[in-house]
Amino acid sequence: MPEHPMPDPPAAPTPVTGGEALVRALAAHGVTRAFGIPGTHNLEIYRHLAAYRIDHLGPRHEQGAGYAADAYARVCGQPGVAITTTGPALLNIAAAVGQAYSDSVPLLVVSPGMPLRHPRQSTGLLHEMRSQTEALRGVAAVSHRVSSAEEIGVAVARAFTLFRTRRPRPVHIEIPLDLLTAVEPAGPVRTAPPSCPATADPDALAAAGEALRSAARPAIVLGGGARTAAAECLRLAEELGAPVVTTANGKGIVAETHPLSLGVSLHSRAVRHWLAERDVVLAVGTELAESDLWEPLPALGGTLVRADIDPAQMYAGLPAAIPLVGDARHTLRALLAALPPAAGAHPGAHRAVAALREARNAETRSEDTPLLPYLAAIRSVLPADTVLTSDSAQCCYYGAIPHLPVAPEGRYLHPTGFGTLGYALPAAIGAKTADPTRPVVALSGDGGLQFSVQELATAVQLRLPLPVVVFDNGGYGEIRDEMVSRGDRPTAVDLPPVDLPSLARAYGGHGVRADSPEALAEALRHALNTPGPTLITVPLATVPRELPR
Repeated sequence: MPEHPMPDPPAAPTPVTGGEALVRALAAHGVTRAFGIPGTHNLEIYRHLAAYRIDHLGPRHEQGAGYAADAYARVCGQPGVAITTTGPALLNIAAAVGQAYSDSVPLLVVSPGMPLRHPRQSTGLLHEMRSQTEALRGVAAVSHRVSSAEEIGVAVARAFTLFRTRRPRPVHIEIPLDLLTAVEPAGPVRTAPPSCPATADPDALAAAGEALRSAARPAIVLGGGARTAAAECLRLAEELGAPVVTTANGKGIVAETHPLSLGVSLHSRAVRHWLAERDVVLAVGTELAESDLWEPLPALGGTLVRADIDPAQMYAGLPAAIPLVGDARHTLRALLAALPPAAGAHPGAHRAVAALREARNAETRSEDTPLLPYLAAIRSVLPADTVLTSDSAQCCYYGAIPHLPVAPEGRYLHPTGFGTLGYALPAAIGAKTADPTRPVVALSGDGGLQFSVQELATAVQLRLPLPVVVFDNGGYGEIRDEMVSRGDRPTAVDLPPVDLPSLARAYGGHGVRADSPEALAEALRHALNTPGPTLITVPLATVPRELPR
């Protein structure tokens, strides 16, 4: 007989439905809010949300759910989660998934799919399509169809591991319809393992430190991947006397009122010419892409040091002479430690930046001047920690992005790269739910707003103060200008006028017209203290203008 009794066999895993297996896996990873719309095929997911203390916000369109989850992730630093049903609902959110991919946003989309044994041949099942995973694979980093209840938890853990250890990009998980409702042993709850942020190679750090310290004409370019390293970016700029220019996603990482900041200026001919003449350029968390520069990539005459968590960025576009692969904050801290002692001060850097700012502004002064008083009015009213959401609209990329200064305590969320329309309003809702204590303001054009204007109803439902400032130029102003510049007759770009303030009131919100900067400032002050959305229309002339060259 054995001296000690044999241990009891492990208890059999508790059977759960696939829907519960999903929700408990989300909760185990700290998910407390999801965005989406219930449908016939995803009700088993919705059944379990309350039991696992996951709040739900239901926008009026799946694309709005995706943009709201995207902005939620950008503001709170945790992955955004969106739930769709099958077929058209999943395709509705695809544009938001593509935008999250372009902007490196951790977005998890979960959806039902056709049953496990569903035949390849079409049978006419509701929302049937040939392959949801193939459709989403074209816009997401990963699109994965699970085949068992136990695999659901593994798939969620894998998604969160990717978010934490690699360049964060959207993931889609599909759960077959019959698996969602089937009761099966799902095994223990699996969670993404803790991970240590990667720091760049010590030899590369030493080489980068030596190159930057010896540079006579250094420059720093910051993208969205530098967001977590704001303090380190500022310290490097001041230590090196290096002017800082950012992409739209990097806006405000270094305060745009700082004497070394050029703000979002990569689209400026003067700034691009200046950048090409730098002897060392440190680029942190940026693709240096055409959508950032508004033209094909230029040549750099000096040494390019790239710091990025994505190894592919070291040879994509402009290849790195000195590659620093790792987490931005830890890599820049190590780079600061690797800098040789300073030889002296950096006279003239502040004066050079001031001259470059003026040269940048002079290039488009005739185009931007009508917007500047309104942008100044907005800035004068808003607290420093305000979150601004933006659309692919002239008032944003010609106006607010270069000319509305933001500091690190604030945020500016813009759909770069993929360049979707309709982002600003649902993104503002997501940002406001991520942190209801912070002011949030949406900036849009009349054309872009109407891609997602139904989300005014969602904002009314929340009853949170949410100003929506719409610069109305009577249609698709950018495309109108491009047609004129080509010598074409403008076609399908002039939209019949819509009384947007009345539309906002019809949804149950508030709406006003601001015909002057002073009126805009007053309306904005009132809107920040009024429950629900306030749509403020700023009418603009619709005369075509010459585009920046």
